[in-house]
Amino acid sequence: MKSALFVCGGWEGHEREKCAAVFAPILEQRGYEVEISTTLDTYLDRQKMRSLDLVIPIWTMGEITDQQEEGLRGAVESGVGLAGWHGGMADSFRQSINYQFMVGGRWVAHPGKIIDYQVNIIDHEDPIASGLEDFSMHSEQYYMHVDPSNEVLATTTFSGEHIPWIEGNIVPVVWKIQWGEGRVFYCSLGPRSKRLRCARGQRDSQTRHALGEQMRKASQHAPADASPCQHFSMAAPPPCHPGLAPAIS
Repeated sequence: MKSALFVCGGWEGHEREKCAAVFAPILEQRGYEVEISTTLDTYLDRQKMRSLDLVIPIWTMGEITDQQEEGLRGAVESGVGLAGWHGGMADSFRQSINYQFMVGGRWVAHPGKIIDYQVNIIDHEDPIASGLEDFSMHSEQYYMHVDPSNEVLATTTFSGEHIPWIEGNIVPVVWKIQWGEGRVFYCSLGPRSKRLRCARGQRDSQTRHALGEQMRKASQHAPADASPCQHFSMAAPPPCHPGLAPAIS
């Protein structure tokens, strides 16, 4: 049986345990043994961490020790998958540049906070984005500083309405990257638990299914001779599908 670990903490506004409780059953339905931890000390158990298939961090801001960080980075480098979304993965441990290096980027701003903006699919050949079209969001438009080696699947363009000097800047929304033998997947669109739990018809149900499928695929180890991202394919579309994208409120 495959195993997945949610590690939840940090800023309460991103509803860390509630979001884990939404996605944990999805992975369980796919045959995973799921654990939800609320301490970064979990990363200190080297044997446990390297026995996992997938880690899903939901930890906005906060602080991590060098030993805890090394436990996580070493596990991913050994082949454990890493998948996450929004500030729970890309606004963690602001003082930890090594963690940010592994993730492939970090959040730095969301000008205007909750606004309307466009998401553009730029790689229609990739299995994640195949068949998807550009779509609109009403959410926090994340301005990211990113690794140039990321394989970017979707982007957003900033209008400059709220910060004039960034007008026209194109910033990644969805990317994947290899860290050693491990696969890393990130999406800046961030559903909150109340949106995921509500009965709003097909859209929210598909969002839960899609992100759960991406987590599952991130846990499938790439062959030792794989080039970065070469074998990082996912069967289901990401949560940024025009009919799937959740509004953040």
